[in-house]
Amino acid sequence: MTANHEARPVQALDEGPARELCGIILHPAGHTLSPILHQAAYAALGLDAVYLAFDVAPSALEGAVAGMRALGVRQLSVSLPHKEAVLKLANHISPEAQQIGAANTLTRTDDAIVADNTDWVGVLRTLEPHGPWKGRRATVLGAGGAARAVVYALRHLGMDVLVTNRTRERASRLVDELGGRVGSINEPYDLLVNATPLGLQPQVDASPVGAEELQPRALIFDTVYRPLETRLLREAAARGCRTQDGLDMLVHQAVEQIRLWSGHSPDPALLRRAADHALQGDTALR
Repeated sequence: MTANHEARPVQALDEGPARELCGIILHPAGHTLSPILHQAAYAALGLDAVYLAFDVAPSALEGAVAGMRALGVRQLSVSLPHKEAVLKLANHISPEAQQIGAANTLTRTDDAIVADNTDWVGVLRTLEPHGPWKGRRATVLGAGGAARAVVYALRHLGMDVLVTNRTRERASRLVDELGGRVGSINEPYDLLVNATPLGLQPQVDASPVGAEELQPRALIFDTVYRPLETRLLREAAARGCRTQDGLDMLVHQAVEQIRLWSGHSPDPALLRRAADHALQGDTALR
């Protein structure tokens, strides 16, 4: 970051100006696959658009959102650590983002900025093939913006949701607003979801729970996607659990983001292939 904490593009645009400018704001930058997914989708759909990553410190968030209007940015994906703070800067908030209490998408319509949450759609689409889930038990690790979207999706699926978090007060606030209950990792579950950043590169040796706490035959879903196979997922497989990496969630939420501004939905399989290809050459990330 520069001394005055201004937002800066992580990658340079090496082509002529596109009709639509989109991107992602996060801090620190460097771990996101979103530009690869979105650019692959734009090419497949024939959209005249470009997608850039911007490193935006929390102190620069308000200026970055204001810049959407000044620069004519059509859409910004919102990643850590901005998903909750960004709600205060939007003109309109979708019912889903309002209830979740976090947004991962800002879309400009004329001069208005609309906040949406597509993370919950990513969770829903990722879990549906593993279902049915109605009436089954889920334990969610974490209580931040990602966990809020996860709990919202699981409640939508009709699951009995338990939340455990290092700070119990924050977990209590989450379940008070979205439903579920606060509990411990020792209670039975059919689904365990890691909605914390533990295990994310560069802390690849970290795991949110011990291997002995993983319950065989449960589905272990890690929302971390870089590395693709986290320590949590490796230990889960060794314990006889089913596993699900976080890349499908990233893909499905991106599909919904693109639909919001363009009206077109790319093939999720195409985006998954683009992401897998990007990860193939880096063994530290697989």
